[in-house]
Amino acid sequence: MRTFALSALREPPFPARRHDATDQMAQESTEWVLGHGLVANGHRLHRLRRADAAGLAGRACPEGPVDRLRLLADLVSWLFVMDDACDEDGLGDGPTRLAPTVAALLDVLDRHGDPVAPGAAGPLGDALADLCRRVRAAGTPAVLLRFTSQVREYLLALLWEAANREHGRVPELAEYVQMRRHTGAVHPSFTLTELAAGGRPGAAARAEPALVTLDLLAADLVCWCNDVFSYGKENLAQPDGHNLVAVIAAERTGGDEPSALRAAADRFNESLTAYLATESALLAAGDKGLRPAVLARRNWIRATYDWSLRAARYA
Repeated sequence: MRTFALSALREPPFPARRHDATDQMAQESTEWVLGHGLVANGHRLHRLRRADAAGLAGRACPEGPVDRLRLLADLVSWLFVMDDACDEDGLGDGPTRLAPTVAALLDVLDRHGDPVAPGAAGPLGDALADLCRRVRAAGTPAVLLRFTSQVREYLLALLWEAANREHGRVPELAEYVQMRRHTGAVHPSFTLTELAAGGRPGAAARAEPALVTLDLLAADLVCWCNDVFSYGKENLAQPDGHNLVAVIAAERTGGDEPSALRAAADRFNESLTAYLATESALLAAGDKGLRPAVLARRNWIRATYDWSLRAARYA
């Protein structure tokens, strides 16, 4: 699948970079995961190391203070653990099984990183509370509120996936495109990347249609790149309808897998062209305050492509 993705996906025309502290972050983030009991030594730790969360974070934000890069790397590690629990370990097989975990995590988010809040949500909740406390300490209240809101959307989207799995349902394409932005947890990742880079547009700028369009295009590109690279592993191990290729195959190509793969790649390439045009127009408007946000999104697009080529997560 990597060979197909490399030949079919247009390479993002952005510089490929990696933070100098990436290897240091990898070790420290693994220790954080172990310290919170998210995984133990064995298969799950091996699986997490193959995912290379720090490698993805280090490419997505190649500059910035090490402690804020660590925060981003720890978020990515937490998301990988949560996704693997749902997708591979059975937690997300149905909403009734997943719901108690989501409820406990929503309780953590409702407390907004309160440093004296009791920790009774298990390892996933304790680790999420630590992330929220660190966001509270590093950013403004607006950043914390945006981050917790975006993680909440991710958790609720996981329940949507679980309901689909329980009923063997493949979502329609438009529905999938919308929900994939949330199941991919791209928005909280963007938020912590902006925090690490030191650039955070205000509420007025975030509501501008051009930045909203850029944000959605960037989220789609990150998720669809991931879908094309991961399809081979996902379809071989445990076929699941939550992949752009699978959705296109079910709705538009009559189950023809090669045609669906080509269509998914074409969708990525067309959206990359749209992204570049939108980004160019946004930067030409001359608002220098938006440059860090734009850089964070283009770095994530490039990082996902490069990381997908190298990480063993989809091998």
